[in-house]
Amino acid sequence: MASTLDQLKKLTTIVADTGDFELIAQYHPQDATTNPSLIMKAATQPQYAHLVDQAARDSGGNLEKALDLLLVGFGLEILKIIPGRVSTEVPAHLSFDTEGSIEKARELIGLYEKAGIDRERILIKIASTWEGIRAAEVLEKESIHCNLTLLFSQAQAIACAEAGVKLISPFVGRILDWNVARHGRTYEGAEDPGVQSVHEIYNYYKKYGYQTEVMGASFRNSGEILELAGCDLLTIGPKFLEELKHSDAPVEQKLDAAKSAQMDIPKVDMHEKLFRWELNEDAMATEKLADGIRIFAADFTKVAKLAEEKISN
Repeated sequence: MASTLDQLKKLTTIVADTGDFELIAQYHPQDATTNPSLIMKAATQPQYAHLVDQAARDSGGNLEKALDLLLVGFGLEILKIIPGRVSTEVPAHLSFDTEGSIEKARELIGLYEKAGIDRERILIKIASTWEGIRAAEVLEKESIHCNLTLLFSQAQAIACAEAGVKLISPFVGRILDWNVARHGRTYEGAEDPGVQSVHEIYNYYKKYGYQTEVMGASFRNSGEILELAGCDLLTIGPKFLEELKHSDAPVEQKLDAAKSAQMDIPKVDMHEKLFRWELNEDAMATEKLADGIRIFAADFTKVAKLAEEKISN
């Protein structure tokens, strides 16, 4: 019988959520995603030290350039393994800087193109703030496709779709974490609030024909993953990829675009004032967005210190 992972691949595009090339190669995903936390973890491993050294050498002593080269260096190595796209993240400190995010995205794409990689194989990751979404809207018009990350609410999702964003990454597990901490109870299966959030977003997109892809992310257990079978994409860490690979549990399709199109879902006309109000009214989304930006910024600072040490040596 086909493994649970192979069954899932027939319903959903599987993306590897890691910066470890060896692990990516094991599971044959279509795409791969990275973030500052994953890059920091990988960059400190001996087998990837040469990428840090190379970025430092080619930077000419410029720390910002070294960081860009390091991020793209990891992306280039990943693209040698996967057939699809890799996501490369704009630094979190630009999350509220529309122009800064646009400029950085163009610089990253330029480095990929200089290395001979078509921009269709790159997704630029930007936080789902109002400013980040506006940056993505501009970039998409230049065929620089974006992955809007740290997404926790319907308001963020609708704003992304109306901006013509290529892909969004709702953070399933972090939504679960908040609810467990707030309500002091456990959730399983379809009652998981992170799972419910992705179902709501997916159904809305398919109901109104948005082309923005939905990629569930940040899982806490394999049950969450199976409850999203049929989602456009799912980005899964090595732990759960391994678990699904060695399981033969049957997979049932949970999300179906044809069924979504028949649902009675009210249309929302999203604009900045409504976006900010809806986000403010959603304590979970507000807290997790801010927390996620802080975490990614802290890990990016760690990567910067690593690169700075290499430059100074």
